[in-house]
Amino acid sequence: MAELDQRLLMLIDDEPAQSRLISALASREGWRTLIVRDAETAIATLGTRQGMQLSAIVLDQWVPGDDACALIAELKVRRPALPILMLTASTSPLLAVEAMRAGATDYLVKPVAPDRLMEALRSATTLEAPRDELAPLTEKMPSNPDFESMIGASPNFRKALAVAAKAARGHSPVLIEGESGTGKEMLIRAMHAASPRSRLPLRIINIGGVPANSIESALFGHEKGAFPGAFDRQIGALQHCDGATLALDEIDRLPLPVQERLLEAVRKGDCRPIGARHSFRVDVRLIAASNLPLADLADQGHFMPELLAAISPTKVYLPRLRERTGDIPALTRFFLARIGEQPGLRELGITDGALSLLAAYDWPGNVRQLQAVLFRAAVFCDGDALTSDDFPQLLNILGTGPSTASNPMQESSGVMLYTPDGHLRPLEDIEADVIRLAIGLYRGRMTEVARRLGIGRSTLYRKLSELGIDNAA
Repeated sequence: MAELDQRLLMLIDDEPAQSRLISALASREGWRTLIVRDAETAIATLGTRQGMQLSAIVLDQWVPGDDACALIAELKVRRPALPILMLTASTSPLLAVEAMRAGATDYLVKPVAPDRLMEALRSATTLEAPRDELAPLTEKMPSNPDFESMIGASPNFRKALAVAAKAARGHSPVLIEGESGTGKEMLIRAMHAASPRSRLPLRIINIGGVPANSIESALFGHEKGAFPGAFDRQIGALQHCDGATLALDEIDRLPLPVQERLLEAVRKGDCRPIGARHSFRVDVRLIAASNLPLADLADQGHFMPELLAAISPTKVYLPRLRERTGDIPALTRFFLARIGEQPGLRELGITDGALSLLAAYDWPGNVRQLQAVLFRAAVFCDGDALTSDDFPQLLNILGTGPSTASNPMQESSGVMLYTPDGHLRPLEDIEADVIRLAIGLYRGRMTEVARRLGIGRSTLYRKLSELGIDNAA
């Protein structure tokens, strides 16, 4: 990659407004942008002096239309090492598959969030480690918004689900904390589906995706003429969600003045649009989510302690994937089954060696990153099962030493049979892990868990009590 001040991005786009936006966003990260309006100019540009200086390409699918994948393939033939990111308004998994097979490094659904674009550019061009395979995809496969869709048997994860499931039945605010990619949005949707307000809409606002000068208006609304540019009256999210549920993701990025207004709204149960003389009574169930520990931000003066107390009568912490590596096999098989249902793909198995490789990585992007890596591997797999060779970037990052080789002391299910010094673990500990694994694998359906384990429900519940296992889901 070129030095920071020399990075050149070619943007293939014929929409002036979008071109200006992407150019402005890229410039914040030290990129210069070369804009071309059509495919022919893009191909011709590759052979020019500027074309030889390119560090990446962003292609709007709308420009070549149905020939987008053909253009990507042509660009890759001429410049094989050049990362290509495709912008599209389509959420079709088949298009994502075709684009990646043609050579696209990443696949971005419009309107793309600024942070998502910057993350994709950084991942595609960094030399710290070959991480283009690990770039998270914004393409989302459909899933059921319920607790049964949350896969995992590790105690810290099951505890989080138990707390969330209990809180879902109430009306008080809930705070969910956890790193990006741990499943906060999925948990929000599961809580809403299990709540008394499930028949009413759920609205999720990502604070980080809203311009700082628009956040207050987005939440509280504004009257016509309240400020320059307020040409029409706008109803805010709090009024829209009267009687329903409002989720604020990345609430850690909420400006302090807006925090003060939100605190007043939570305490009094009303909101006043910008420029309005009167407040409106609202009954809103608030769920907040944060990538960062809000207590630390409060100690540093970046978050109001009073607001933190108001939004967290119930607090849920979603553990990082590296804190529950025993769940990786079950998550992997679950994702592979879902990926196999997508157009252009098929269900694949996975070898023990590949599972060991996945378990050895620390997954900074957590569950979302695991899903993206499996999706990319499935796109290019020619066999019936994924092997370690289908994850070349992970092999490059981790190497092929003993830590990533298939470990005979660990079953493919993720249940450890041996202690680190090579001795067998106590039968009671192994039995507890198997039961936890079954609870996660069959998503807390205890009748199915008992049937698969070959025991009666009463025996299963007795063992849960004896082994101290929390079966709440």
